[in-house]
Amino acid sequence: MQITGHITPDNLMSLEAYSKWRKVNKPEVMAHRKLRSVRLGEYINLQFESELTIRYQIQEMLRIEKIFEEDGILQEIEAYAPLLPDGGNWKATMMLEYPDENERRRELARLIGVEDRLFVEVEGQSRVYAIADEDMERENDEKTSAVHFVRFELTPAMCAAVKAGASVKLGCDHTNYPAHTLIAPETLASLAGDLR
Repeated sequence: MQITGHITPDNLMSLEAYSKWRKVNKPEVMAHRKLRSVRLGEYINLQFESELTIRYQIQEMLRIEKIFEEDGILQEIEAYAPLLPDGGNWKATMMLEYPDENERRRELARLIGVEDRLFVEVEGQSRVYAIADEDMERENDEKTSAVHFVRFELTPAMCAAVKAGASVKLGCDHTNYPAHTLIAPETLASLAGDLR
């Protein structure tokens, strides 16, 4: 899978080429996704996206839906391209993972606004709170969604600090879900690669 910095129909694989590539490379992509996954407390999982994860998602959707016409390919690119980090931010899919349906229903009602209380804190810098769900509202007066899309905008000083080896804390200060964790060094090294 060619990483180019910009996803276009011309630099995606055909369905046939992707099918062959997938057989050999899927374990590597899954390892990359696992590396970029950060658990926050017991129930929140953030999957930090990269060009590789987004390309893989687009190719998977094209494969599953058997989309090979340009209009359909463009629709998939338009759906997923906003999740690509652009050099000054990190973008993630946030999942609230409650296996029990009754507990999930109860907790989603208690956690309205949780996506807006997520933050990253680069060592020696101020907290940066997530900008959530820019594409559409994912909560209402009764509950939040189990999936949100978040973006953390970092200043140039924060980007430089991360690239120089500063630690980064991921946290949430929602009243009903206070939690924080240091991002593991190997995960942070991968995330640092997203920054200019």
